[in-house]
Amino acid sequence: MISSLNSPATDALELDADDAKPSRSQIKREHLALQSLAEQLLALPRRLLEELSFSELTWVAINETARIKDQRALRRHYKRIANCLARENTEPLQALLAQREAQARAATARQHEVERWRERLIEEGDEALAELISAYPEVDRQQLRSLVRAAQRDAERGRPEAPRRLFRQLRTLLDAHQQ
Repeated sequence: MISSLNSPATDALELDADDAKPSRSQIKREHLALQSLAEQLLALPRRLLEELSFSELTWVAINETARIKDQRALRRHYKRIANCLARENTEPLQALLAQREAQARAATARQHEVERWRERLIEEGDEALAELISAYPEVDRQQLRSLVRAAQRDAERGRPEAPRRLFRQLRTLLDAHQQ
């Protein structure tokens, strides 16, 4: 009898039963992911939401969000929207969120690049300026040189005005070069 319980046929039946029905933990993880998706969905601008095709029930739940002020009620509401999203095709929403995240990462990387150039120009002076000019030949050299000098003076004095102007000029330069 014991050997028949551990037979390959019995093991195969157990594996098929496990594959057919997800565990409660897996269901809970999926539902928490849908709740997170619901929170991200509600943070999106309305014009982007209108591009997505949701059912009427989901739109009713989305529209109700504006009147909910209590945090506990809002948590329950996220669960309601997650239940609605469980019946929807969420791939377009996930693609939209991934695209926005990639854009945000690119903007952050651009900000960091501008900041690095500004720091280098203030600290290294003419050496970094020559490197910037060779990398971006369309730059107005005279204006940039005067901004760097002013930023160096203001940085020594602890004033933020000229370094800010240099930052804006560099951001404009890098944005123009990127396009």
